[in-house]
Amino acid sequence: MTISQAGWRRHSLLTPQQMGEADRQTIAGGIPGIVLMEKAGLGVADAVSRRWPPRPLVVLCGPGNNGGDGFVTARVLAERGWPVRLALLGSLAALRGDAADAAALWHGAVEPLTPAVLDGADLAVDGIFGAGLTRPVDGAARAVIEALAERHLLVVAIDVPSGVDGASGEVRGIAPRAVKTVTFFRKKPGHLLLPGRNHCGETIIVQIGIPETVLDRVAPDTAADDPLWWLGGFPRPSLESHKYTRGHALVAGGGMMTGAARLAAKSALRTGAGLVTVAAPAAAFQVYSAGLTGVIVHPVADLEDFRALLADKRRNAVLIGPGAGVGAETRDKTLAILGAEKCAVLDADALTSFADDPGTLFSSIRSPCVMTPHEGEFARLFDATGSKPERARRAARQSGAVVLVKGADTVIAAPDGCVAINANAPPDLATAGSGDVLAGIVLGLLAQGMEPFAAAAAAAWMHGEAARRIGAGLVSEDLVEALAPVLRDLARRQMTPDSL
Repeated sequence: MTISQAGWRRHSLLTPQQMGEADRQTIAGGIPGIVLMEKAGLGVADAVSRRWPPRPLVVLCGPGNNGGDGFVTARVLAERGWPVRLALLGSLAALRGDAADAAALWHGAVEPLTPAVLDGADLAVDGIFGAGLTRPVDGAARAVIEALAERHLLVVAIDVPSGVDGASGEVRGIAPRAVKTVTFFRKKPGHLLLPGRNHCGETIIVQIGIPETVLDRVAPDTAADDPLWWLGGFPRPSLESHKYTRGHALVAGGGMMTGAARLAAKSALRTGAGLVTVAAPAAAFQVYSAGLTGVIVHPVADLEDFRALLADKRRNAVLIGPGAGVGAETRDKTLAILGAEKCAVLDADALTSFADDPGTLFSSIRSPCVMTPHEGEFARLFDATGSKPERARRAARQSGAVVLVKGADTVIAAPDGCVAINANAPPDLATAGSGDVLAGIVLGLLAQGMEPFAAAAAAAWMHGEAARRIGAGLVSEDLVEALAPVLRDLARRQMTPDSL
């Protein structure tokens, strides 16, 4: 896969199990666990001190290492002059290992974890449960978290807000809504995935002495979507380039919802494809022709006309789905595209047309292919149980395609098991046609020779970045124009060695 391994490692996301292994390797390498805990608690205390002046604060500690981090945080802030109260779920006698050692260094009162401990506090540090929680929050912990919400207390979370599953982003019954979350070494998938991300607030990473070399053994297969790891393979024209060397993209247009294919075609062209052709149903030819400049519009009367367009080897990447219509015609065209063994992007109606027979679709994929379903379309083809990364990874392996599952937490999975999570998409993208633009961006990158997994990740990031720059009032047509400044910035980063 043509990605920067250094960039991938820098933006890797570790599951709670992988983070536990990183801790174990670090301790086995000679760094005591209590040293890691001291640095973690200091990092939380520093984050609090940088954000607020001293004020009444309560540190909520649980029975595990997250609670141990909380004891260190409380001690450091108290030494800095903060008025600190500390509450513990369970008893001091039940603490073990590093958490017990950290608690022994706290010389203040240890109160029971009840809502009463919040009285008089302006700020709470949540160290009740860590990222590996697998059961619903209940009992005293639930009562305190409910009270945090009722009192509208500002919350800083250690690692993750208690109740958020660090692997899936699932909320286990309840979780506080933190204004800041302080995690260590690397983020976890749950920091980026919904609904957990909505509970984290600003998430910052504190380095506590875990060496980068632990990643050699942990081998993370999930990363946050970022240009740092895919920009090296991003297409960039040279002085010798011309329109034919930059790829010829083909978009299968539908007869009714013509705007979808037009948006996709414009996006592919704006992204850099040298030529873009729309295969327009003969009855809609005039509509396409009037609405597109710079894009070739070719009338097609039937499947044979469409096959003839596919026969031209210069047309190296094809998109079908936006506005195509669900049914046998779209199904037949999709199979014709896959049979031609060109780079393919399958979206929307092209996917739904195989809802009754996904096996035929999967067995026909023999060349680079990217599927771009939303959650509903995904569920028509694949098993929709499990976390979003699990589902996407399983679907990619089953189909042999790169699978991009859209949403505010877009997940991109490759057949080899690699997963990227994109989290830069603003809510303004929830508008008709934005998915068609995304499919067109993927198409344009594939036409220029970008590897499918990287192309899908790059497209999701560009899509979100363009939307972020537009902001409120966004409509899908705006995205096409907003791609140009995003591309210019990416080109500047490519020319800066330090960016890779």
